[in-house]
Amino acid sequence: MLKNKELYIYNTLTRKKEKFEPLHPGRVNIYVCGPTVYGDAHLGHAKSYISFDVIIRYFRYLGYKVKYVQNITDVGHLTDNADEGEDKLEQKARQEKLDPMQIAQSYTWSYFDDMDALKVRRPDISPHATGHIPEQIRLTQQLLNAGYAYEVNGSVYFDVTKYPKYGQLSGRRLEDLEAGSRIEVNSEKKDPRDFALWKKADPSHLMQWDSPWGRGYPGWNIECSAMSMKYLGETFDIHGGGLENIFPHHECEIAQIEAATGRPFVRYWMHNNMVTVNGVKMGKSLGNFITIKETLQKYSPETIRYFVLSSHYRSPLDFSDRALEAAEKGLTGLIENVGRLEAALQNAEEIPDSTPPFNPDVYYRKFEEAMSDDFNTPRAIAVLFDLNKELTKLLASDAPRDAGFLRRVMELYRTLGGEVLGIIPDRLRQESNVELENLAVSLVELLLDIRTELRKEKLWALSDQIRDRLIEMGISIADLPDGKTTYTLPR
Repeated sequence: MLKNKELYIYNTLTRKKEKFEPLHPGRVNIYVCGPTVYGDAHLGHAKSYISFDVIIRYFRYLGYKVKYVQNITDVGHLTDNADEGEDKLEQKARQEKLDPMQIAQSYTWSYFDDMDALKVRRPDISPHATGHIPEQIRLTQQLLNAGYAYEVNGSVYFDVTKYPKYGQLSGRRLEDLEAGSRIEVNSEKKDPRDFALWKKADPSHLMQWDSPWGRGYPGWNIECSAMSMKYLGETFDIHGGGLENIFPHHECEIAQIEAATGRPFVRYWMHNNMVTVNGVKMGKSLGNFITIKETLQKYSPETIRYFVLSSHYRSPLDFSDRALEAAEKGLTGLIENVGRLEAALQNAEEIPDSTPPFNPDVYYRKFEEAMSDDFNTPRAIAVLFDLNKELTKLLASDAPRDAGFLRRVMELYRTLGGEVLGIIPDRLRQESNVELENLAVSLVELLLDIRTELRKEKLWALSDQIRDRLIEMGISIADLPDGKTTYTLPR
């Protein structure tokens, strides 16, 4: 392994690729905006979190110690993504006639189940917005004390005119942000462009807390600011999220933290592009989303990861079954060759001083060049396919098989395709299927042996129950005249 640590990242803030230089040598502190947990995660979420999963994996491959924080939004995210509308969790809770925290807990578990299934490694810290209300109140009070915020009728707003750099991330000039362009003008605000840090709750609001300004709940933007600063400090390396979060969410985050601390907030801003369906953004509000659970019923986790990583994280990804089927076909060829390599290793011999047919380090170098260029996963995957062509030629030849060399090639596949990209299974699927089929055969034969004994004892009801349950599972059974039973497993 070469482990070239010179890495370049596209920084949304500067709109160019920059050499990555961590705040603390050898360490990476990264925060990624997590899901709002009011429904099952869809392929848009898969695009975001698989992309950042590979980014985290690659940093660790390079030897960095990573602290990865990804929040859970369980309050304050309103239906218009700004300061008006109903809380998304409350809306779902009213529809389902459940407590909002029942909704939050249920879909948080569902989200992590989906991420586990997709082999997305869990963050080091997953803070919940509702668990950090005191931190959000303190940050709001800090902004009031510094003169960047004002209180009106129990709500607190950030005064954007006091922060002249507002718009630096999105490229929007303050004077161009027209009143009422996103929401109806709120008469409470000094300026319609101001945004809420804390909102007064009316008596019917299901989620509310005590504060110095009365009962209320936090604004969506203040949550990530308070939680990221708590766990990563006033300044940290990387903040990530979807393109849709650049404005207003991340723009507001920068304003809040830098106004409160007087220090730069984030060194590198990273934003992944979206999943589209026929060119239109996939989303719950549009009703054109496909859940991860639905997709996993048709495709393997590795296929979904391969599909996502076949496009750059900053490029859009258009969903279709045809595209996923093509991904499955391409990945199958890669995995099958790894299976042939494993089989070749079983019969290979140690050949001292043998001349390698090719140099595996070349592929490490090319892979690292691709990934160190703003995490270019399509190019990284192409490197694995170049390796596949070389391996195919080797396995088709009559050349002696050196076990030491083949192990180096296997380590290459396992490290780059498995450990970093997560598209090669830890154990090959073909092997797992054989093991499962052997287990199924053993269990069916055990049940049929028990059924034979029950028939000898003339316990017909129990023996028929076993027969009927097996038939329900698609297992054909035939009782022969000699007392034996044959069966056929479903295909």
